[in-house]
Amino acid sequence: MSDSPKAPPAHGFVRVRGAREHNLKNVDVDIPRDALVVFTGVSGSGKSSLAFSTLYAEAQRRYFESVAPYARRLIDQAGVPDVDAIEGLPPAVALQQQRGTPSARSSVGSVTTLSSLLRMLYSRAGSYPAGQPMLYAEDFSANTPQGACPHCQGIGRVFDVTEASLVPDPSLSIRQRAVAAWPTAWQGQNLRDILVTLGYDVDLPWRELPQAQRDWILFTEETPTVPVYAGLTPAQTRAALKRKLEPSYQGTFTGARRYVLHTFSQSQSAMMRKRVSQFMQASPCPACQGKRLKPEALQVRFAGLDIAELSRLPMDELCEALQPIAAVGYPARPSEDNTALSRAQLVEARQQRAAAGVNAHAGGRDVRGTPNLSIEKRLAAQRIAEELLERLRTLQTLGLGYLDLERSTPSLSSGELQRLRLATQLNSQLFGVIYVLDEPSAGLHPADSEALYASLRGLQRAGNTVFVVEHDLEVMRRADWLVDVGPDAGERGGLVLYSGPPQGLGDIRESRTAAYLFNQPAIDSQPARSPQGWLRLAGVCRNNVQGLDVAFPLRCLTAVTGVSGSGKSTLVSQALLELVGASLGQKPPCLGEEALDLEDVATGPTLGRLIDGLDQLRRLVAVDQKPIGRTPRSNLATYTGLFDHVRKLFAATEQAKARGFDAGQFSFNVAKGRCSVCEGEGFVSVELLFMPSVYAPCPECGGARYSPQTLAVTWQGLSIAEVLQLTVEQALEVFAQELPVLRSLEVLQDIGLGYLRLGQPATELSGGEAQRIKLATELQRSGRGATLYVLDEPTTGLHPQDVDRLLAQLNRLVDAGHSVIVVEHDMRVVADSDWVIDLGPGAGATGGRIVVAGPPETVAACRESATAPFLAQALGLASG
Repeated sequence: MSDSPKAPPAHGFVRVRGAREHNLKNVDVDIPRDALVVFTGVSGSGKSSLAFSTLYAEAQRRYFESVAPYARRLIDQAGVPDVDAIEGLPPAVALQQQRGTPSARSSVGSVTTLSSLLRMLYSRAGSYPAGQPMLYAEDFSANTPQGACPHCQGIGRVFDVTEASLVPDPSLSIRQRAVAAWPTAWQGQNLRDILVTLGYDVDLPWRELPQAQRDWILFTEETPTVPVYAGLTPAQTRAALKRKLEPSYQGTFTGARRYVLHTFSQSQSAMMRKRVSQFMQASPCPACQGKRLKPEALQVRFAGLDIAELSRLPMDELCEALQPIAAVGYPARPSEDNTALSRAQLVEARQQRAAAGVNAHAGGRDVRGTPNLSIEKRLAAQRIAEELLERLRTLQTLGLGYLDLERSTPSLSSGELQRLRLATQLNSQLFGVIYVLDEPSAGLHPADSEALYASLRGLQRAGNTVFVVEHDLEVMRRADWLVDVGPDAGERGGLVLYSGPPQGLGDIRESRTAAYLFNQPAIDSQPARSPQGWLRLAGVCRNNVQGLDVAFPLRCLTAVTGVSGSGKSTLVSQALLELVGASLGQKPPCLGEEALDLEDVATGPTLGRLIDGLDQLRRLVAVDQKPIGRTPRSNLATYTGLFDHVRKLFAATEQAKARGFDAGQFSFNVAKGRCSVCEGEGFVSVELLFMPSVYAPCPECGGARYSPQTLAVTWQGLSIAEVLQLTVEQALEVFAQELPVLRSLEVLQDIGLGYLRLGQPATELSGGEAQRIKLATELQRSGRGATLYVLDEPTTGLHPQDVDRLLAQLNRLVDAGHSVIVVEHDMRVVADSDWVIDLGPGAGATGGRIVVAGPPETVAACRESATAPFLAQALGLASG
């Protein structure tokens, strides 16, 4: 290895005494400063509890104490960690994988602050049309009122509906709910009754109605109020109107288009907004052509491009475009056409740059100067370009050069997002702080990892301490110090098994990490399965995948590999899901929870077609890492459905029957059974003004979430609150005779989640845990026909031991007659697959095609594949 571990500098230790956060068991540990320290252990062992919830949280708390009390009230502060003492703790910076609220307005440029520099470049050194006054940097931002396109408010798209989107099946009548966009309950019936009063034929197939009537029903902005005779036939309604009988009520009509757009923009219900979004269609804004900015900003040019065009260049190309400008500045002489350099001047400029050792071309694009620039503008351009290049090169070294500044953060993987934040810190040149990173290798192909190792070491050599929570074995081997937490997860974890140089971990028998770090267990290989048919896609076009034909084997475990940005997620998690989902009549699983704002609605479907294999599939299931719920009220028990069975058991007890309690009494989301003080939350918030808010157990229920009457009912000696406190492993014994509950618990245990509590809030679960819960929920269901399961990097957040458990479950699905496709970087999973599809050869524009496809041994022998040498190593083959 090029960067072998060394003894940590003797600059002192961070000394932790009595750490009890989450499952930590009164932990004492000394960790060296000014070193690269990796926290290891199985998933759920307590690594993050020690690194983030204890060390980082305490560092933040101490920092906030130095802030003025008034300012502290404006900061969302973390709670006080449960620890006796921590000595020698410097200030800390955390780089976690949490996204916050997804929004397409958050982009690569905004996360890295590069967009701010680019706006300054256009403001100070852009080429303005004759007579146009200089614009401020804010005028080049689509997220400000002064910069946003007035037509689309800076979204870049306009949203509308069509007759086809509102009425997907024109063979239905209005009574048969042909207008699918209308509400499904009473509101929809109300609108249909109003149409009867207005004289429309609600029993005629939609396609047979006159076009003028169809247009009015769908697109009118009129809102007439008319009498409604609920429950009467059209003939009876006409008679009642003629006789002027008293109506049931007065109803107000709303056209389908008006209803959809108003609901999407005004409704507070995420569910309603999600429903109506499926009837909307997005198209580029005609005013700004999707560039999001006002006309005045788009008329300013730099290097021959407006700011939107420059922001859409991959960062690799952007570097090439800026390099000549940073090196020699702009040519001073004006050009004859007042828009670009003349041929002679261009040749001269190229010669100047060549003399300076600079490439005269920028990605095949001539770098055109701005005429009549003052010396101030040329110096400003050169200085800002230098700053941009310095930051862009850091991103390039981390393997992110294929991204463009306009790329929205919701479309990034968690690993990409964290590396963007890492690049920002590398450029900040801080000294004497602790960086705490959460699996920075997540989403990284092994070929891209070298730059990550160098970056982590660079932070440490700059005088900082680097704490990394990580499962990557290579990161562990390169560390100065390992802190191994375990031995197992949950209640069986929470102990520091070892703290010292990596080689010493080999002597710790209790460690689950040591076996993989020093003597990686051989893959329990099984005979490769032969494809039982093929799922074929043709002409797939999306992002950097253009015109691709691809075949996925059925009833096999298929791994899709390639360097970061090669198009794996585009092909599998977007294109495949959309095309197969549409063919099966399912809503694309990749769209949904996050598409709740206008700017987050998908711009359009994937182009391509499914040409074979659909007849062998009945269902499509996407198992992603999105949260299983957004509030603590959603938990493991409610998501898997086992809590429904548990509540029925309580309702069936003699105590419950005597009190007249039904299953709803035992839900903390229903008013009749929950605690009235905390409303089923289990805790209350105590506001302490400039200090962090304290969350205390509810004084009424003591954190149990239920009313005393509900808690008085017991089953097998346990109250409903006590059942929710059981871990999956404990619950297996309690519910050993209850088959509906037992089935769910056994699958959760088999997939490595036995340490989770049944009532574990969704907000406390990692992305990997959420994904395994979703997979367990699918595994417990009875057969519903041949299913295609699609998983995007399911090993993220998993210890190698847990990866082996996951593999066993995926193979179980295939053995049951299903097909499984995983996007994966873990070579153990790839080596254990039946078929591998390797994309690349590079990232971004240099990727998006199939380099090689076949059994793992075939891919491992391909010289053009970046995956091959690492796969060969996992297979125990000599790399060619």
